[in-house]
Amino acid sequence: VHEESKTYVDLNRAGVALMEIVSEPDLRSSAEAAECMKKLRQILRYTGSCDGDMEKGSLRCDANVSVRLKGSSTFGTRCEIKNLNSIRYIVQAIDYEIQRQIEILESGEEISQDTLLFDVALGKTKVMRSKEDASDYRYFPEPDLLPVEVSQEKIDL
Repeated sequence: VHEESKTYVDLNRAGVALMEIVSEPDLRSSAEAAECMKKLRQILRYTGSCDGDMEKGSLRCDANVSVRLKGSSTFGTRCEIKNLNSIRYIVQAIDYEIQRQIEILESGEEISQDTLLFDVALGKTKVMRSKEDASDYRYFPEPDLLPVEVSQEKIDL
């Protein structure tokens, strides 16, 4: 926040490490997403990486949702739901967003590539900001961080 003679900086998360874990785009339902998060939370707790307390913000989920016609291999337009802080809200938000996108497509309209929040009180997603195209997401590889592939065998331990 800038004023004429001062700039204020929010140090709320200063010194707090952020770990971002990205999965392949192959989860097919809110139930699969919930199971994935439960397993991920279990692994993070087991390794001591995180206490997994979603309600306190130790672990959050951003869910990318898109729909497509059955049998189609082409992904639909993706909307990202940010900062989901419970397994229950992950399920509710994804279910709502799937239905919202289906209704838009069935009415002949196009999905806008948006960043969304989930309003728990209303049980629906709301637009935080719109993305004109994928370049607005600023995807780029981090050259100093190599991808870590975890085998199913290690997950099952």
